[in-house]
Amino acid sequence: MLKKILFLTGTRADFGKLKPLINVCNDSDLLDVYIFATGMHMHKKYGFTVKEIEKLGFKNIFKFINYTSEKSMDLTLSKTIEGLSSYVKEERPNMVIVHGDRLEALAGAIVGAMNNILVGHVEGGEVSGTIDDLLRHATSKMAHLHFVASETAEKRLIQLGESSDSIFKIGSPDVDIMLSDKLPTLDNVIKHYEIPFDKYAIAMLHPVTTELELIENQAKVFAKSLIDSGENYVVVYPNNDMGSEYILKVYEKYLKNNSNFILFPSLRFEYFLTLLKNANFLIGNSSTGIHEAPVYGIPTINIGSRQENRFEYQSINNVDFDLDKILEVIKKVKKIGKYNPTNHYGTGDSADKFIKLIEGMEIWKTNAQKKFIDLV
Repeated sequence: MLKKILFLTGTRADFGKLKPLINVCNDSDLLDVYIFATGMHMHKKYGFTVKEIEKLGFKNIFKFINYTSEKSMDLTLSKTIEGLSSYVKEERPNMVIVHGDRLEALAGAIVGAMNNILVGHVEGGEVSGTIDDLLRHATSKMAHLHFVASETAEKRLIQLGESSDSIFKIGSPDVDIMLSDKLPTLDNVIKHYEIPFDKYAIAMLHPVTTELELIENQAKVFAKSLIDSGENYVVVYPNNDMGSEYILKVYEKYLKNNSNFILFPSLRFEYFLTLLKNANFLIGNSSTGIHEAPVYGIPTINIGSRQENRFEYQSINNVDFDLDKILEVIKKVKKIGKYNPTNHYGTGDSADKFIKLIEGMEIWKTNAQKKFIDLV
């Protein structure tokens, strides 16, 4: 009998990481794949990216709108739990797979655990400088199986009381796509998105929900530093966390009609990777600067507290929201150019490792009743 495996995705970013895993499961004769698409995927403002999932031809896609008029993360979490709970009671999956540190992942882990469904958490054990830490670690505590990207993440999960037998180091699945030979060419990407320049940097700024009172000023400093640098920028909208509206207002006022900038609510993942691979640098506070950019050796200018305590590498330049310091670092990275790539997050075989585990019998024998493992 086929095992039903449900992947939950709420953002363009987490789907990019889950897609290699979904693909190998979809090709398996032992698995029946389901996708619960919610969050930013269902937002017109962010490109209604569920359309990109549908274009890939997956059969069992359930679409759920989880955002509320109050723009409150706790209410969005509760609405996601309610919608997913009804869905799993109808479909009865054998396993729920969630990714990362978004509230949708926590909702998936809660619903799975509360319904005696095995929960697999991809890329747990990471850290940051925001509320995302709370969401990620809470998700890990509700999950039964952990598919981590590094030994460091594995050690953190053991500190959280997770059994080493439940942790599997597979690397980061998006590296599979990053290192593949199937990415579109830069010419095709520029033509597809009508980007008016072929020399550019990428700018991505997200709100830090614990710094709401600072976000508007941070966004203004960020925008002014980009303008004053005189560089061309491909700007990607922030995520939909509280405070994103302040960033979007600044973009609308200062960047939208500036010929050095082109703004996108969202970009297809493979197309974005091609842009990243050929960028002069990445600037902002996105985890892309910590996680993906170093894989290509692309310099990162990481601003503010959002990525505190995360992976450190020679290509990552940390700076505060200080106009002069940001401009100084921009000049620095332009002179240096590319760095040596890193394989800290894997070598491009995450999906192969994942499917070997999922198709094996042992993983399905995991007890839904978890036990806390004390450090000796």
